[in-house]
Amino acid sequence: MATEPDTQHFPILSGSQQIEQVIPGLVCGQIRSVLFDFDGTLSLIRQGWRDIMVPMMVDILTELGTNESQEELSALVEDFVDRLTGKQTIYQMIQLGEEIRKRGGEPLDPVAYKHRFHDLLLQHIQGRTSGLKSGTLTPEACMVPGTTELLSNLKSRGLTLYLASGTDVVYVQDEVALLGLTHFFEERIYGALDQYQNFSKAMVIQNILKTHGLKGEELLGFGDGYVEIENVKEVGGIAIGVASDEARREGIDAWKRERLLHAGADFIIPDYREQDPLIAYLCDPG
Repeated sequence: MATEPDTQHFPILSGSQQIEQVIPGLVCGQIRSVLFDFDGTLSLIRQGWRDIMVPMMVDILTELGTNESQEELSALVEDFVDRLTGKQTIYQMIQLGEEIRKRGGEPLDPVAYKHRFHDLLLQHIQGRTSGLKSGTLTPEACMVPGTTELLSNLKSRGLTLYLASGTDVVYVQDEVALLGLTHFFEERIYGALDQYQNFSKAMVIQNILKTHGLKGEELLGFGDGYVEIENVKEVGGIAIGVASDEARREGIDAWKRERLLHAGADFIIPDYREQDPLIAYLCDPG
């Protein structure tokens, strides 16, 4: 169980300016596999997704004609959307259905709401995907700074890289390809399914450990949401909290930082510009 978030600032890792070392005394130098979240951790293609999901849900709840104000409904939706971020998108839609039912409505299948959200989001990001396809937008402009260099660094050390996202796998595969990152992960790209019971980040982690006979401390995880951080820590791995400011592409997002501390992250980083001291600390024998 993760502890309550600590708002203090932690010691800065030697050789860096912004990497906070939250948990001292880690046993390092044993990493064999690395698991990444995708949206907000590597990719910024879907930056702004929350600004699409929350209003969509508020509109659906408003149609029920309760006495709740827009402000009350927005606060309600923001709370459960944020709480479930990092899990498959379907879980946010399941919660929407429960809120509809509480108010006397008859919800659609959660998959229908998920598809409605995806349609709206794809319209929102169309300029980015079109720009990447045409070459008018560079992949670097749609990634957390230093992403390609980090993946190259880890792969050159002989580590096996995995990607697991709460976004539907078909979209994840397409967007990984648009960013030119497929060769780092090959077939080890996982994402949400309409049959949502058949996928979770925790299931991916267990499969990695079982397939390769790994111990928990041989797994390193990167993520900007609490789910992947908690899942990595639950098996004894090392978790890097990526508190990326997706809009500015620099600096720390304070809200993300608090969530990542609450989840139990061992380090907090803004992006991968200072990756060298971090990866040397984690991967080189002490």
